[in-house]
Order: sequence, then C-alpha cells, then structure tokens
Amino acid sequence: MRIQVTNDDGISSEGLQELVRHLADTDHEIVVIAPDSDWSGAGTSLANSSDSYVNLGEIRSERVTIDGAEHVEAYAVAGAPAYTVVVARLGAFGPPPDLIVSGINAGANTGRAVLHSGTVGAALAGQNFGLSGLAVSAAETADDHPWYWSTAAALAVEMLDLLIEAPSRTVLNLNAPACDLDDCHGVRWARLAPFGTMRAAITTDDNDRQQFELRPSDAVPPPDTDVALLLEGFATITTVVGVTEAWADDSLDVQIDTDDLVPSVRPGADLQPVHRVPDASAPHTLRRPENVDDPTRAEVS
Repeated sequence: MRIQVTNDDGISSEGLQELVRHLADTDHEIVVIAPDSDWSGAGTSLANSSDSYVNLGEIRSERVTIDGAEHVEAYAVAGAPAYTVVVARLGAFGPPPDLIVSGINAGANTGRAVLHSGTVGAALAGQNFGLSGLAVSAAETADDHPWYWSTAAALAVEMLDLLIEAPSRTVLNLNAPACDLDDCHGVRWARLAPFGTMRAAITTDDNDRQQFELRPSDAVPPPDTDVALLLEGFATITTVVGVTEAWADDSLDVQIDTDDLVPSVRPGADLQPVHRVPDASAPHTLRRPENVDDPTRAEVS
C-alpha cells in the first residue's frame, strides 16, 4: 500500500520525521508529500505558497531528504496540507496514494477545534477524494520536557491495520499522551469534547488594538471525551467525517391532508412552506457522501 505522509507543521518538523522513520520500517511504500513551511490552523484550505486563494498555476515542490530515512521519497510542497493531498491524489508525484497519514502535530488536536486543524484537514481532504486517513497529534509536554514523538509514532503504526481494514473513507483522529509508550494507559475511543485544550480569546493591548489569542482552557471536560481521556494518560481515537448531508428523519411535526405535498425534506422534493431545515446536530441524520468511481476526476469547488 502506498501511504502519503503529510502534516501542517512543515516537512522539516521533528514530528513528521519521526513518524516517517517509524513508517519506513513497515511493509508499506512510504512517500512524503508535505508543506515546505508551517500551515498550522489551515484546516482543509487548498491555498498554496502565501496566497489566500487557490492558485491554479504551477505546483512548486522540491525533493528533500528525511533524516534517518534517506531512502524514502520526499517532496516539500509550497502549499497547505490539504493541497498536498489533493495534488498527490491527482497524480502530481507519481502513483496516487492509497492512504493518508498526517502528523505528528505538535500539540493535541481535540474537541470540535479539529475543524481548524491542518493535520486533520489533510486527512479529511483525502476522505473527500475516496481515501482513508490517520491524523496523529502529540499532547504538549510540561516544563519544557522534550516532545514524546516516538510514543505518537509507535501508536500511529499500531493503528495502521485497524485503519486499512476499516470501511473506505474512514478518518481516525489519534491523540497521543505526553509520556513514554510503556506509561501510556492504552488506547480508548473518545467523543470530541465541546472544546479543545485551548480556547480562543480576544484581548486589547495598551494601544486599544485587538488581537486573537489561544489560551489554555480551564473547563472540565466530560469523562468520555478526547480531552478528558488524554489528560488521564490514554491515547484517544475518534472517527471523524468531513463533508456530510443532513436529512430529516421519518418523524413529522405537521399534519398534511393532501397527497400533493412531500411533508418532509427529501432529495428531489420541491421546497414547501411546511418544510423545516433538518437538524444537522443529530448524528443519525448525517450520511456520508458516496464514493466516486474515479477519484482522480473528482471536482473541487
């Protein structure tokens, strides 16, 4: 299986390089196609270089070497994490990858804030093109202790078989605790917390200028969430889905006396005054988009 490794911290980050060294010891074909600079917070952006829009011009890349895995084919690409996945899937760097592994991110990607993560965004971009993916993040260490990259990398390798055997288009979000692998309490399924380990805040300086900041969250997370379990020393995995459609269930809150109207929202139905927008927060109303016959020809809009 051909596995693309990417990230949002840039191809020179120690997290990505440690991940590649671990993956290189597997039986899979590893190719690194990752941003040439830091794209943290890029989500599923398809921007390249420093552009704030999608530039449909030249794909700029450079062949590089990964320390300790010099035999692994690696390219530094001028673009966001999701951009590297899309151009790779379209065949810009040889045979398209069969699987995406994104990371290791410096800091946990937990809670609903994963929406903004470039690490998770790369895996979701692959999902949109028919691929499964694994997003890998390492919890921040305390007191300037070195990052536990090897723990996150070893856990990522352990997750590969689970991901490969899972239904197509599966994306797993893996967060590794800040400890040695032997001290990890295990791997647990976890819900996304209502918040991540950091919260957004607006502050004002002495010159009345506003700025956006991220601060540690002091809220108490529900016990079955990724934030809570990670703090207890567990690695967490959560299955996440990107593009979905929301449809109403079979229950109705109105009575219709005519057969001329479709009483609830259905594909192909005309919009009627009695219709209500489906509740997208109810998981059972969400369905994943169907896979395309030829992912290399999928449209991006």
